[in-house]
Amino acid sequence: MTDTPGNKYQRKITLFTGSAFHFFHDGIADGLAVFLPLWQTSFGLSLTHVGLLVTCFEGATGFFQIPAGFLGERFGERALLVLGTLVTAISFMCLGFVEGLTALVCLLLVGGLGAAVQHPLASSMVSKVYNANGRRMALGTYNFSGDIGKFLFPALAAVALSQIGWRPVCAGLGLFGCMLTVTLFLILRHARIGEIYLSEKNQKAASKTNGWGIVNKGAFATLSVIGIVDTAVRVGLITFGPFLFIQKGLQAESVGFALSLLFIGGAVGKFMCGALAERVGIIATVVITEGITGFGILLLTILTFPYIYFFLPVLGAALNGTSSVLYGTVADFVSPHRVARAFGLFYTFVIAAAAVAPPITGMVSEILGLDNSIRLIGWIALSTLPMAFVLARQTVKRSKENQNI
Repeated sequence: MTDTPGNKYQRKITLFTGSAFHFFHDGIADGLAVFLPLWQTSFGLSLTHVGLLVTCFEGATGFFQIPAGFLGERFGERALLVLGTLVTAISFMCLGFVEGLTALVCLLLVGGLGAAVQHPLASSMVSKVYNANGRRMALGTYNFSGDIGKFLFPALAAVALSQIGWRPVCAGLGLFGCMLTVTLFLILRHARIGEIYLSEKNQKAASKTNGWGIVNKGAFATLSVIGIVDTAVRVGLITFGPFLFIQKGLQAESVGFALSLLFIGGAVGKFMCGALAERVGIIATVVITEGITGFGILLLTILTFPYIYFFLPVLGAALNGTSSVLYGTVADFVSPHRVARAFGLFYTFVIAAAAVAPPITGMVSEILGLDNSIRLIGWIALSTLPMAFVLARQTVKRSKENQNI
């Protein structure tokens, strides 16, 4: 497959397979939240230790983002996507047989390393076959598929956990991942998608693009900071929201159902926000979603069940909607020959935030109390509103400079 926009068949297959990889990886990553209260009981963990478990997975994922982007440029997206997904799937199969905390930590680290390939390489693969007009909508669809995984995995896990223990549920998720990966590999190989092939013209163009290929450094930096805050807020709430729900009287086995409501709202939000950004612009969309997120999290600490059930889909739509806009905008500030490594850099920032946020939130929760730490997350979300206007100025300034050249 070339690095220029593809034909209709390539676009369909690429979007389908990229979305399928996203479906599995996001389902696994956010599905961890379902198991955290059960692991806390099984291994006698504090809230800080629970946060560190998430750090193991997310930290390993963030650490390997940039190498994954560079390796994708050298060897093609397909090989690394398949290998990384298999590593993550097998690690989850092994979680079903883990006996001690050390083994649990090691498997989460290995699974996180495997998961690192998905975001930069699948995003790059989709971006390459769509031109600027359709790219944001395509990436919005790609992000939507990830939220379908976030909804289905916790929901199915909640049903399974009501009948069997967490060990067979983990093993089952890993087995499903192995079968899905083999299927996607066969589809990609048949369609010859995700391979390295550059024409002589594109080889010369790529060789002239030095470094990260970022053409608007100010806007890219601001976009990254917004992504960092947005991700820290989202992961912090997803990690400790279940403990807030339990504190409000929800049974631990029913946490998956509450999270599934949050995630199904997120799935709808990512799909709608991708389309909304095309219509009203990325700045207005970010302001809307982050405003709802911040004030919604503050409201969540006040509401009680069953009212929380009705509110969670609304909060989820805003909570996950911003990322759809941010991810779809990265390629706007990057040379097309350096998309994979730029996505790797961007995802390093946001996933590092996902790794650091849980233990910090856990420590704050033990000092200030769970309710106050959740409120703090809401106020942090609102800090992105002035950043959105900074991004608007940087984008307009760059556009004027390009017109004057």
